[in-house]
Amino acid sequence: MDTTLITHDLTRRFGELTAVDALTLSVPRGAVYGFLGPNGAGKTTTIRLALGLIHPSAGEVLLFGQPLRRRRLELLRRVGALVEVPSLYPHLSGRDNLEVTRRLIDATKAQRDRALALVGLEDDADRLVKTFSMGMKQRLALALALMGEPELLILDEPTNGLDPAGIREIRELICKLPQEHGITIFLSSHLLAEIEQVATHIGIIQQGRLLFEGTLDALHAQNEPQLVLEVDKPQSAKEVLHAYGWKVRGNGGHSLTLAVNGAADVARINTQLVQGGVNIYHLNLQQPTLEDIFLAVTQA
Repeated sequence: MDTTLITHDLTRRFGELTAVDALTLSVPRGAVYGFLGPNGAGKTTTIRLALGLIHPSAGEVLLFGQPLRRRRLELLRRVGALVEVPSLYPHLSGRDNLEVTRRLIDATKAQRDRALALVGLEDDADRLVKTFSMGMKQRLALALALMGEPELLILDEPTNGLDPAGIREIRELICKLPQEHGITIFLSSHLLAEIEQVATHIGIIQQGRLLFEGTLDALHAQNEPQLVLEVDKPQSAKEVLHAYGWKVRGNGGHSLTLAVNGAADVARINTQLVQGGVNIYHLNLQQPTLEDIFLAVTQA
């Protein structure tokens, strides 16, 4: 598999604290990789290690198949990053903000203007940044990260502080970059509903250790859908379903929940309850959300 970012047994200690613990990740080329974990799980430390901002206590980072420690400057030219709060000059225009960085990284003016167009700011490029909305400022920060035409884009909480409109702008951009420009995205966020809409692959860590890595589809496939029932006689329904071997959870009132494999199970349960003299008011087959799965994995 062609990969852009790999970590092998990556470890980082701060005194007695092990923030990242023998972490092995693999980010396929062209993926949107959602990197998830509770607060303090080691996500930002992992990102700082991947960017060479801090050194590992053990293990290594490979970018594009090459060890980061040996060819750091060369490899990081192929990486763009937006970590934490973007630093922008409010008294300068959007274009001039990029111009400052353009001269530092020796990019061309054409690359600068392409980055502005890529994030949809070409028409606002000459406005002062202090007049920008939060969403526009975040898109400008992404333009800074994209100006060097990176193959890998690393984003740490890119929607922090944004309103729903700003979040949607960033979501649409994240979807567009791999599809239209072949950029791999490594994305850390606590907004799991947003990750679910954009990610192709997921990595979940807790206390610096990897709990799951794979495609989003594979993660969903490991978790059974839930059937939520509204019935007239919940106790009788439980007894009928238990007799057929179903594991049933009461939700209070007339509502019951049980895990099923799909529509065939739903039809079977419906028949069993009707034959058992139970009236069904409502059936709802629910796929577990990424948030449901994340909580189940991290609280296990």
